[in-house]
Amino acid sequence: MTRGGNTRKTGARYELLAAVHLEKCGYHIIEKNYRCRIGEIDLVACDGAYLVFVEVKYRKNNKKGGAAAAVSTAKQKTISRVADYYMKVHGICADQSVRFDVVAFDGEEMELIRDAFAYAGDVRF
Repeated sequence: MTRGGNTRKTGARYELLAAVHLEKCGYHIIEKNYRCRIGEIDLVACDGAYLVFVEVKYRKNNKKGGAAAAVSTAKQKTISRVADYYMKVHGICADQSVRFDVVAFDGEEMELIRDAFAYAGDVRF
């Protein structure tokens, strides 16, 4: 298997672990691995009144800041733009309460970071 295949397999494993954890925390998972021409979002969920877009990151260890630090400003902007697109194509009103969470895995240690970053797109539709 290629390195890319291993990376996808590892990513899928941690996305599944994250989804299970979020459901235990009361989230309702709506989409897994949402992809569009702009990019992708690992998980889309509802948490109370919030529509939550979740980025799942895995790092073998916390060197270089760990998994949470890997959600760069550029990645935040892409996630925000994909969230806009998702809401538009699903007919979700622009005034819907939205949150961006990160589930970070450093080795086998998991951290849920609610409201990890603010909307970073160009314009909310």
